[in-house]
Amino acid sequence: MMRQFVADLHVHTLLSPCAAIEMTPRNIVWHAVQHKVDIIAITDHNACDNVTAALEAAKGTDVTVLLGMEVESKEEAHLIVLFEKMRQLNAWEKFIQEHMSGRLNDAERFGAQFIVDADDNFVAEKNELLLASLTAGVAEISAAVKRLDGICIASHVDRPTYSIISQLGFIPPDVDLAAVEVSRHMPVEDAVQRIPAIGSLPVITASDAHVMEDFVYGPKTVFYLEQPTLGEIRQALLAQNMRKVVV
Repeated sequence: MMRQFVADLHVHTLLSPCAAIEMTPRNIVWHAVQHKVDIIAITDHNACDNVTAALEAAKGTDVTVLLGMEVESKEEAHLIVLFEKMRQLNAWEKFIQEHMSGRLNDAERFGAQFIVDADDNFVAEKNELLLASLTAGVAEISAAVKRLDGICIASHVDRPTYSIISQLGFIPPDVDLAAVEVSRHMPVEDAVQRIPAIGSLPVITASDAHVMEDFVYGPKTVFYLEQPTLGEIRQALLAQNMRKVVV
């Protein structure tokens, strides 16, 4: 049966060095249950080590966790990448490792990068600097995502930094995007008029949460779907088979 699903496709855990310690997978899922968020995507910077914990934490709840990451291209543009299967995410992680900067994190300067389990127990601290550009450009990244049958969304295109628009001034025709995301600072309905470079791409919004208050009160996108899956969201972005983006 078709119905509306509230989704936040851009959520950071405490693995992202700029995220608060409260952003554990279990705590995110708990707040999603309390605030009736049906779908969340875990999208840490250039890493996916806390995705499995989020999947485990969501078992027994009505919250669907999508497998994701927010990557930074060599042009310093941020892109959300989402996958349906764990094998796809694992293959994507290998691509990321091949294109990391090689720099180590300075926890005092950038923040710690914590990996935890589904019960919020400490597992490890990631040493690679996650807040750094990859050696791959936006076109190469989107092509790699497409080969793995994932989807690629341009992050916060209304922001003056770290967006494909701010860094390049336009969306290159060889960059395969499923949608663009605008931040809380821009209403979705104003996006195309205020950012003509979006063209005909679908527009969504998300919390880009690094603290729990932003997750709870930040913007969400409502999808009209039959099931809370990435495949259904892909159809909604294309307005296919009665699936659609509602808000």
